[in-house]
Amino acid sequence: MADPLSSYRAKRDKRATPEPAGAGVGPTGGDRFVIQEHRASHLHWDLRLEHDGVLASWALPRGIPVHPDENRLAVRTEDHPLEYLDFHGEIPAGSYGGGTMEIWDTGTYEAEKFREGEVMVHLAGERVSGRYVLFHTRGKGEARSPTGGRASTEPGSQWMIHRMDPPSAGVEPMPERVEAMLARLATLPRDESGWGFEVKWDGVRATAEVDHGHLELTGRNGTDFTPRYPELRTMAVELGARRAILDGEVVAFDSEGKPSFELLQARMHLASDAQVKRRMRDVPVSYVAFDLLWLEGHSTLSLPYRDRRRLLDGLELEGPSWRTPAYREGDGAALLAASAAQQLEGIVGKRLDAPYEPGRRSGTWIKVKNRPSQDVVVGGWIPGEGGRSSGIGALTVGVRSEPGGQLHYAGRVGSGFTAATLASTLAQLEPLRVDDSPFHGRQPPRQTIYVEPRLVAHVEFAEWTRTGTLRAPAFKGLRDDIGSDAVVREA
Repeated sequence: MADPLSSYRAKRDKRATPEPAGAGVGPTGGDRFVIQEHRASHLHWDLRLEHDGVLASWALPRGIPVHPDENRLAVRTEDHPLEYLDFHGEIPAGSYGGGTMEIWDTGTYEAEKFREGEVMVHLAGERVSGRYVLFHTRGKGEARSPTGGRASTEPGSQWMIHRMDPPSAGVEPMPERVEAMLARLATLPRDESGWGFEVKWDGVRATAEVDHGHLELTGRNGTDFTPRYPELRTMAVELGARRAILDGEVVAFDSEGKPSFELLQARMHLASDAQVKRRMRDVPVSYVAFDLLWLEGHSTLSLPYRDRRRLLDGLELEGPSWRTPAYREGDGAALLAASAAQQLEGIVGKRLDAPYEPGRRSGTWIKVKNRPSQDVVVGGWIPGEGGRSSGIGALTVGVRSEPGGQLHYAGRVGSGFTAATLASTLAQLEPLRVDDSPFHGRQPPRQTIYVEPRLVAHVEFAEWTRTGTLRAPAFKGLRDDIGSDAVVREA
């Protein structure tokens, strides 16, 4: 008979690794299992079932599903010796599966089916309990193993694992997307005692889905930001098997430690992974998590803000590229004054008893600014003069009175640009040229070159004039986290 452990031994140098040598097949008829958290080149979990004297093994990149709506990938790997049931430790770098191996769960199982291509078992462990089925998919060929090597090249190396039992009481599948709650522009409330206040971060809004070491960042307009900010993925790895949806902002900090939207521009519009890798060394970013929307199978949207923040603080998000900022209950005036002294944009106030309202601009969240700012839709540009004759002299911009409504002209933006932002903005506008104006009612100057109203710019300005235009606006950058249909006048 073929040796079921030959592949295991062939991949390991017993002189270099503390893993069991795998000298032989153990007694048959066992019913034990182990799940090991394996921090190799990619974080994953290894499920091993005692069967025919060895451990039948699968690598699970996203762990064990807790809900029947959440099928997970399972990569069939080589059989392991029974001694691996108790193995934990450090596999040396450079070895197959190099990294840290920890026992995550152990227990026994009952097998309903254990045949080629399908394994149906009831797991009874300390963390995992329920009826599961592992089944191979139709795809053939080599599969990439989470250990960094190659998984079996036999047909069926790609499997799935599915929970057959109903979920535990109250457990919900992770939602595909939760729309961000928005704040209204306002002044400080008269009674601040029922409010929590925090700094307004000058970055790009994004929800962060953290799931068994994997991270997905989604902007307000549904754009996947994950490839743009690879340094943030380590946050999910550090959380291990935790599962959560966070609300926060991607922020670039300047040399004084202040958030800088202008600095973030260098990371927002890159076209390739190579460009991202080059720029991330010069302009690193951080994820500032300020709310928690879903945690370990349970929505937190209906909880009061105070309770959501308590749960968020419990995640202990503090790392080289991520943090949970402090907030204070009451005394917003002092925080506003401190933010003004540091030349920050302003603060955000949130009612401590308020739930999270996805997609709404609610009065229970307010933003109080030290200087006026506004998102605007770019509807065209006026050619420059002198040294800027070949490019942009000013952007012609507009706002809407309601989401999806008509675009109304709000003035020209001609200051705040650098040579780099002028060039990059023009490159994005050129393909959007159109013959007709996108503005309704009052129109910009006749020399305007019109474009499709897709791009959104962020500007600071002195005030709104009586005619509804911006006085002394300064360009701060283009933003890609919101769609142009969502841009409305804030005040």
